[in-house]
Amino acid sequence: MDYDAMDMDTEALGPAVKISEADSTHVNFELSNVDLSFANSLRRIIQAEVPTVAIDLVEFMANTSVLADEFIAHRLGLIPLDSRNIKDMPMARDCDCGGHCDKCTVILTLHAKCLGDEIMNVHASDFSVSSARPNQTVGNPIITDPEGLGPLICKLRKGQELHIECMAKKGIAKEHAKWMPTSAVGFEYDPHNKLHHLDLWYETDAEAEWPKSKYADWEDPPQEGEPFDYDAVPNRFYFEVESAGNIDPDAIIQLGISELQQKLAKLITGLGEKSNIDDQYDGPQSPGAMDDGAMYQNDGYQTAYGNGGAQSAWGGGATAYGTTPYGNSGQGGWS
Repeated sequence: MDYDAMDMDTEALGPAVKISEADSTHVNFELSNVDLSFANSLRRIIQAEVPTVAIDLVEFMANTSVLADEFIAHRLGLIPLDSRNIKDMPMARDCDCGGHCDKCTVILTLHAKCLGDEIMNVHASDFSVSSARPNQTVGNPIITDPEGLGPLICKLRKGQELHIECMAKKGIAKEHAKWMPTSAVGFEYDPHNKLHHLDLWYETDAEAEWPKSKYADWEDPPQEGEPFDYDAVPNRFYFEVESAGNIDPDAIIQLGISELQQKLAKLITGLGEKSNIDDQYDGPQSPGAMDDGAMYQNDGYQTAYGNGGAQSAWGGGATAYGTTPYGNSGQGGWS
């Protein structure tokens, strides 16, 4: 198949997505007719800014296991929790409760004690999830193993006990990796290295250290003696997205695109006129932005060492100590 001819035919149609493989845990697709910055932005967002639910706070009522409280708390944070209906749950910092409530927090409790002689395994399936939550799916531990036990939390010997209460909250992986919706994201373009982006990224043998991926069969290899195109840019990108189990892989992509749209909308609004910013945008702004686009000019500020003028010692104003190296007004003093 002549892929170059196909690219020319589809270029006028805008961005295109072709799914090559998909199931309940991962999706592989090709994104074409976009530039590298857009494709890489999508990759970064689906990894770090798609919100999920994860255990954020742990209260230990009893822990006589061999593992320290901090060690168990770290393991609990990495247990994937169902986040498919995450839109029903606000961020805790945006909730009106000021701390935690049934709207922004899911409570999970676990109480296990080994009474027999054999070692007792404590799994995520032993959690009891509170019914007071935004919906009846968000916050449930993800259990995919054939035994239906879920991730192992710890092991208890006879007489040992673990009694904890956990608070799961909404967050993004930019704040902590426990909120990451993906376990792996593969990203590749130019499998034949026609653009020579990898020419210097090897030690002894580039062919051995950069083996061709399966996507090399999707594109025509460079012809012998083919001149290098200095204006060529990549426009076909191959993604392999593997979900951590808390969100379906196709939903991760859709939520990532939605987040990217919101970011671009805020950027467009922020670059507009100041009147529009004041009315619609509540994010960070440059201090003293002028309606006509002029640079903000600051005449200084009054300090305890000044004489009530508009300027400070740093801007050439008079001070109680006379002239300073930073100004030329005032009487006597430093030279």
